[in-house]
Amino acid sequence: MNQVLDIVTSKKLTYEQKVMSLAHAAEDTLSILRIPEKTRYYFEINAIDDLYEGHAPYRPRYIMPDYEKFIKNGSAFLQIDPPEDLDELLNSLMILYKHVPSITGFPVFLGNIDKLIEPFLDGVSDEKAKKKLRLFLNYLDRTITDSFCHANIGPEATRAGKLILELEKELQNAVPNFTLKYDPDITPDDYAELGIHTSLFVANPAFCNHQVHKKTYSTDYGISSCYNILPICGGAYTLSRITLPGLAQVATSNEQFLHELLPDCLDALGNYMNERIEFLVEQSGFFESSFLVKEGLIHPDNFIGMLGITGLAECTNILMGESGKRYGHDTEADDLADQIMTIISEFVAQFPAKYSKIANGHLMLHAQVGMDYDIGITSGVRIPVGDELENVYDHLRHSARFHREITTGCGDIFPFETTGRNNPSAILDIVKGAFSLGSKYISFYEENSDLVRITGYLVKRSEMEKYKNEQVVLQGTTHLGAPNYDHNQLKERKVRGV
Repeated sequence: MNQVLDIVTSKKLTYEQKVMSLAHAAEDTLSILRIPEKTRYYFEINAIDDLYEGHAPYRPRYIMPDYEKFIKNGSAFLQIDPPEDLDELLNSLMILYKHVPSITGFPVFLGNIDKLIEPFLDGVSDEKAKKKLRLFLNYLDRTITDSFCHANIGPEATRAGKLILELEKELQNAVPNFTLKYDPDITPDDYAELGIHTSLFVANPAFCNHQVHKKTYSTDYGISSCYNILPICGGAYTLSRITLPGLAQVATSNEQFLHELLPDCLDALGNYMNERIEFLVEQSGFFESSFLVKEGLIHPDNFIGMLGITGLAECTNILMGESGKRYGHDTEADDLADQIMTIISEFVAQFPAKYSKIANGHLMLHAQVGMDYDIGITSGVRIPVGDELENVYDHLRHSARFHREITTGCGDIFPFETTGRNNPSAILDIVKGAFSLGSKYISFYEENSDLVRITGYLVKRSEMEKYKNEQVVLQGTTHLGAPNYDHNQLKERKVRGV
């Protein structure tokens, strides 16, 4: 009750943020998941984390509707006919987005947005199209007040994508995140360079390795939330994680960690995820009641369970002990990290996940990007801030080594000097080289830009300052970003030159 009263009387939350917080508090009064003592122990030592999913799963964590099908058929439930022009398209999408749930309460995926818009630009001048798209993009930023939200463009160059990139530079919006699906065999250099140039003003778009990700599922993929690679017309039931440093802290030896603790903790996590999935599918009623299912915009067979990992760097450094050898810098440390990743990926490949047809009955691995309460824990498999490799190419070679087993999202973030804006072709060469090595996702921002990437989401420095000064801010992700930015000293990320 004290928690509820704190929410009700908060002067730092908007009305909408209070309503969502109260709903989460109500959900957590339930205790319906069967959690064995062993699993509870791993929760207590901060080795397992449910990432605020709540105690009673009543909607999938991430939902990836088939927006192309919606445009073709309209929606009987929403009483929307198939759109016939640009105005009707944008209005229809705005209505549908309001009704797409997720863990955040907002849609986390807005579709391959350039391809949705492109057919409706015929006969519309750039000037008129930009006016309409500007209103649309501002609507998204002001109503989806959570930056765990992605829209995708590419890999083909489109007029719609070009207009969006030009507008993003002007608007400086934090929502949505944009990802450019990049394929050097498809994406023209000038189009990719426009994306890089834009990102060095607004930290948007990020770049994903389309050649790798297009092979992940039997259906098309989209990027959602914190660059989660998920099947369109489906999504993710759940994302729970193993926080590796918490587990390493209780290890008595490297051998015990590798051969006893880690497999046991993973098994506990897998069973916990199955418990969540089972309740969602069999008892919550979501798939029976959702119009998204009834109208074929999502299908239960296209959902997966995401097993996240975080803190590989700190885990490795703890286990290396007094030797002082560090993840990213010493062969012995990286080899140990490789052993850890091999055990995790082999577990994921064999553990039987419930209701996961598109993943062949297994969970899928994700480099989880961190939370506001992660102090001294580096996201996913990244090298810690302040300990980055001096040479960006060496850094990317290291990244590629640890990206290889991670199927549902893994990326790196690079601030660049202001002069990088003058040489996007050089940064594109970095992208090409990284992706040729197997790196899967890269994002950039300029060292002094207002918009910065915290982990996989965008926050404005100016909004973080308002929040720190006890002011109400529009986007709830600012509440997460501000402490994360300070706790993990993200201001100290190594700035790269070209």
